Amino acid sequence: MEKEVVGSIVNYSVVVIEVIGVAAILLGIVLGGIYALFRLAKGEGGVFKAYRIQIGRALQLGLEFLVAADIIRTVTVRPTLQEILALGLLVLIRTFLSWSVAVETDGRWPWQTARGAE
Repeated sequence: MEKEVVGSIVNYSVVVIEVIGVAAILLGIVLGGIYALFRLAKGEGGVFKAYRIQIGRALQLGLEFLVAADIIRTVTVRPTLQEILALGLLVLIRTFLSWSVAVETDGRWPWQTARGAE
């Protein structure tokens, strides 16, 4: 009985974390779009680049939540070798995506220091 209750709580928590991840991505796209439209209406330059950076940051945040949900699900609910290997591949792919987005938005790898910083 207790194991079923804990399993239900973990499953519910995983779903909540996944929803937060998806919401972060969607909100980043929508709010970034609204902000870009306001900047465009003011006649400011660099709107497209700023919007791409906003979307990239939203993707990074959303991916972090989705990876966390996958880790929790795999480790607590179904810790079979096949599930752990699938998790490893999924984390590897999402990490690559996150790094790609970081390079695109920041212009550097995540482990490099920021340009102009000492």
